[in-house]
Amino acid sequence: MDFRLTDDQRALRQGIRELLEGRFGREALRAAVDRADGRVGSGRTADGKRAAEGLPAVDRGDGKARTTEGKRAGGGARVLDRDLWRELGAAGFFALRLPEAEGGVGQGLPEAVLAFEEAGRVLLPGPLIATHLAAGAVAGAATGETVVTSVDGGLVEWLDDADVVRGNAGGAEPLASVDPLTPLHRLPVGTGRRPEDGALRAPRTPDAPLVSLLTAAEQLGSAARTCGTAVQHARTREQFGQPIGAFQAVQHLCADMLVRVEVARAAVYAASVTADPVDIAAARLLADEAAVRGARDCLQVYGGMGFTWESDVHLHLKRAWIRACRAGGAARSEEELADDLTAGTA
Repeated sequence: MDFRLTDDQRALRQGIRELLEGRFGREALRAAVDRADGRVGSGRTADGKRAAEGLPAVDRGDGKARTTEGKRAGGGARVLDRDLWRELGAAGFFALRLPEAEGGVGQGLPEAVLAFEEAGRVLLPGPLIATHLAAGAVAGAATGETVVTSVDGGLVEWLDDADVVRGNAGGAEPLASVDPLTPLHRLPVGTGRRPEDGALRAPRTPDAPLVSLLTAAEQLGSAARTCGTAVQHARTREQFGQPIGAFQAVQHLCADMLVRVEVARAAVYAASVTADPVDIAAARLLADEAAVRGARDCLQVYGGMGFTWESDVHLHLKRAWIRACRAGGAARSEEELADDLTAGTA
C-alpha cells in the first residue's frame, strides 16, 4: 500500500503554503502579536469594531446576542483579521471537506490535515477548526464571512471576535492567555458546563475526534517549523569559531526534534486515512509532544536569545500549550487508548 502523498495533495499543500506565507508571513505575525499585546490599536472591544463594520453582536450560543462588557484579559485590541478570514474562505480552506454539490471543494480528511498542518506552521490565529467544522451548518462559515467558535470543555477561544458560538457560552469570563494570539474565555464554575475541579476536559461530542485530529495537524506543522528553525540557527550561529551545530549536544537536540516530527507525521497522516478514534488519540499524543518538546528544544538551541520577545520561538511554545488543552488534551487521549487496550479483558 502506497501512503505517499499524491500529486494533487502535494499541489494542495504547496498552494496553501504559498497563500499563508504570502498573506501571513513573519511581518504580519509580529504585527498581530503587537496589536494583541496592546502596543498598537485603539483598545476598542471586538463588539465595538463589529458595530463599526455593520456586523451583529456575538451570538453567545445561549439564544441571546450580547455585547462584551469590560476590557479583554490582555488589555489590548485582539481583533481577528476579517480580510484574511475571507481570503481563506475564498481559497476553500473552510469548505475543503464540504461536498461540491453544496458549494464546497469536495476533498477528504487527509487534505484537511494537510491544510491545517500549514496553518500550524505559520501560527495562523483564529478559531480555524470551529469555523471549518461549521461549514455547511452555519451560514457564511464556508466562505469566511462568518467566524465561528465553539465551547471546548471549560474554555472558549476567540469569543469576542466570533459571530456564532456553537455551545452555550453564556456567562463566560475573560481569561488571561499565555498565547497573545489566542484570547480565551472560561465558563464559570458551578454552571454544570464546566467541571467543578477546574479541569478543562471536553465532553465526548461527535466533533471531538475531528477537533483532536485537526489540532494534531496544527501541532505537527508548528513542530516542523521549530525543527527547521533550530537547524537553521545551528548552521549559522557561531561560538568558539565554529557553527554551534558542530557540537554534539546541539546535534542531538536537533536529531531528537526531527525524529519526533516524523513519527508524529506518520501517525497524523495515518489517522486522517483511517479516521479511527484510537488512531487519532495516538496521533494527538505524538503531535502534542512533538510541538511542545520541539519548541522547548528550539529554545535550548537558540540559548538566551530564544527567550526574548523578538524571537518567534516562544510564540510556538505558547500556542502549543494552548492547543494541548483542546478536546480533553492528553488525559482524554490516554483514556481512549487505555480503554481500547483493556477492552474485553474484564
